[in-house]
Amino acid sequence: MSRFLVVTNTPDLARNVAYATGAADVATRPATPMPSHCAELLGRDPERPIVVLDARPDSEAALRLTSRCTEAGIVVVLASDVPEQIGFSALKAGATDVVSAFASIPEWRISLSRAESFAGQRALAERGERVGAPAQQTTLGRVITVTSPKGGVGKTTVATNLAVGLARRFAQSTVLVDLDVQYGDVATALGLAPQYTLVDATRGHTATDPLSLKSLLTQHSTGLFVIPGSESPGDAEAVGAREVGVLLHTLAGAFQYVVVDTAPGLSEHTLTALDNSSDLVLVTSLDVPGVRGLRKEMDTLRQVDLMISHHVVLNFTDPHRGITVKDVEANIGEAVSVSLPVAKEVPLSVNQGIPLLQGNGRDQASKQLQFLVDLVVGVEEATSSKHTRRWGSRA
Repeated sequence: MSRFLVVTNTPDLARNVAYATGAADVATRPATPMPSHCAELLGRDPERPIVVLDARPDSEAALRLTSRCTEAGIVVVLASDVPEQIGFSALKAGATDVVSAFASIPEWRISLSRAESFAGQRALAERGERVGAPAQQTTLGRVITVTSPKGGVGKTTVATNLAVGLARRFAQSTVLVDLDVQYGDVATALGLAPQYTLVDATRGHTATDPLSLKSLLTQHSTGLFVIPGSESPGDAEAVGAREVGVLLHTLAGAFQYVVVDTAPGLSEHTLTALDNSSDLVLVTSLDVPGVRGLRKEMDTLRQVDLMISHHVVLNFTDPHRGITVKDVEANIGEAVSVSLPVAKEVPLSVNQGIPLLQGNGRDQASKQLQFLVDLVVGVEEATSSKHTRRWGSRA
């Protein structure tokens, strides 16, 4: 099987691809009629070439074929006479790139080189290796996963404020991922109306491509980048745990901080996030069910060797609840890092979609959330100016 398959009715396009690739391993086939499935395109050959698909005869059919091919692990580059018009649809379908059908040979060479890189990453993933992991761990940003044993404890409030606090301190440094794949409400908590979601960010090869991911991010007024959760519970089925791991690796190579908000409990997606995290923030509430759930969650994480560097956040603290912070610490066997008091400012900020740390509040809840940011930053603040990231920069 050839290394590249060009699907086009135009000899000039096939010729340019051949010149760009050295001409040795390029096969062609007509674009009309447009195949409906990958099997029609590739036959039974087990080798999988990189497909250059000319979308000009029928762009909708080309996009459908692209989606089906990328789901089957095929790398697809789309050629179009209006690449700017189909660009987002192509990325959502999983195309590695959208190139002008009239692009020069050097432009084709760049695009096809990138496609070969993605094909190599796909092969590594199928062999169970970590995709996109750089040679040295020091080149990665920090992935901070926020979890809770049950719902209703303020986990998303903590995650959004932590992310906003980091984004305000270090410009263009932070991305927040809503990994509550069924009922995530990060976008609501931030007052955002996103065009793209986690489903788009994990479709096809998008999760391995920083440039494609960048086009799907929603930016908050504080400079925070956001990947919101899916729009409906049914969409969550399209988000696989492996794709989540790939996504977090790619983001950690581009940002100083990746904050991950999760669903309550320890789902497969949450465990995948923890397996790719450098830091953990455990959130619970000052009540007996919340504390017991936290202890069980911590015990489970220790058993599976996922109790990484962490901070415990205790929410809704109140001296009249019949249980104290010291009681909690005795129960879980370690100190509580941050105590968030019951405060009228918190529900007000949630209902307005404006995190407390977006402003300069002097209330106790804001101070404690800012203290959490300080804890997470730690010694990195002093050295942050020495490092950079591709999409943004450290302060």
